[in-house]
Amino acid sequence: MKSLLAGGTQLTPKELVKELDRYIVGQPKAKRAVAVALRNRWRRQRVADDLRDEISPKNIIMIGPTGVGKTEIARRLAKLARAPFIKVEASKFTEVGYVGRDVESMIRDLVEVAIKIVSEEETETVRVVAAERAEERLLDLLLPSRKSTTDDQEEEASTGSSTRDKLRRLLQEGHMDDKEVEIETQVSGGPMMEVFSNSGMEEMGINLKDSFSHLFPKKKQRRRLPISEARELLIKQECESLVDREKVIREALERVQNNGIIFLDEIDKVAGRQSSSHGPDVSREGVQRDLLPIVEGSTVNTKHGMVKTDHILFIAAGAFHVAKVSDMIPELQGRFPIRVELDNLTQGDFVRILTEPENSLTRQYTALLETEGVNLQFESKGIDAIAEMAFNVNERQENIGARRLHTVLERLLDEVSFEAPDMDGVTLTVDENYVAGALKDITEDPRLENYIL
Repeated sequence: MKSLLAGGTQLTPKELVKELDRYIVGQPKAKRAVAVALRNRWRRQRVADDLRDEISPKNIIMIGPTGVGKTEIARRLAKLARAPFIKVEASKFTEVGYVGRDVESMIRDLVEVAIKIVSEEETETVRVVAAERAEERLLDLLLPSRKSTTDDQEEEASTGSSTRDKLRRLLQEGHMDDKEVEIETQVSGGPMMEVFSNSGMEEMGINLKDSFSHLFPKKKQRRRLPISEARELLIKQECESLVDREKVIREALERVQNNGIIFLDEIDKVAGRQSSSHGPDVSREGVQRDLLPIVEGSTVNTKHGMVKTDHILFIAAGAFHVAKVSDMIPELQGRFPIRVELDNLTQGDFVRILTEPENSLTRQYTALLETEGVNLQFESKGIDAIAEMAFNVNERQENIGARRLHTVLERLLDEVSFEAPDMDGVTLTVDENYVAGALKDITEDPRLENYIL
């Protein structure tokens, strides 16, 4: 598969949609919208410098009920791009104080995600060298050098080299994995500490914790571990010493500013512009006005440096059952020029969701029970019956989309999941009759759906 990393080959919109189709059923309009938005980033990097900064991302609002794939589309897109990605719920910003949690915290969280991504990539590039260094350290522990006289040095050097080569071969072949060695590890010094901060004070709290952490330097501790565990610990230590932390932070900040994706869920819950002076509605417009500078482009201070949000891609989503997009303040509406309405899932979509994606639920449950020696087989009529049950329950109760399939399958396979350790070698066929029998109570008394599904 082509890479979306910096310097790699950019997937075309068609290729992106094809990749998303491997995991998400339907919703072609939403897939096209995010594919074009991501491609535009690649195009922007190739525009002349004087125009590049003027091109802003085309933020997207996805409109549709829960469980139809909004979050999954955004998450898969970020994974394909290896882009820093976080999901935040806009309603969270209404839970503390008048204007809610500090909206800038989403940028700080995104920076931490980016640092983790870049650190993992840098660690992978130095892992071979780190493994070699760790092996030498293990050999030093197994064969410590000792002082010798001038007359003995030549003879001991020859003998030591031969012994070291033998030990190296035994290490590489895994014959010494159970032997214990004593290594030095670092543990954080000082007492456990948590800094509580109000809205708007989160960055101060982070910096305060950082400052206090330096007052208590890391302590060293000697531990005896099997070589199999000690090797991994030593490799980790060597990777940390080889990776340039400042370079990681610079690269992470660059990726956040040019490739970051923030998924703003439940945006409809702050879309009201009521003039009420009490209750939860009081902060809705305030939250929107706090979000506005972040979305339109501003500079946010983080403990790793300043971050410009001008080119971060924002994908907002909401059901918009009660509120409408037009209920958002005009300034924020204008920052989301692309609006995509996602389709409700049909019974046929449920069948496809159970069978087509590479990570489909049927494949997941089959793999899980296979670990117990149970051979789980789903027949097409059984899948049809599961899809019908999930669709009907959604129609009669709250429509939670594809998430209903999780509850139906959990109920369907409850007995076998419990008894699986005693069913080694058993083949279980999930056909129409099995589904009807397992969900018989619900079929006969739909009121039980309220307690089970």
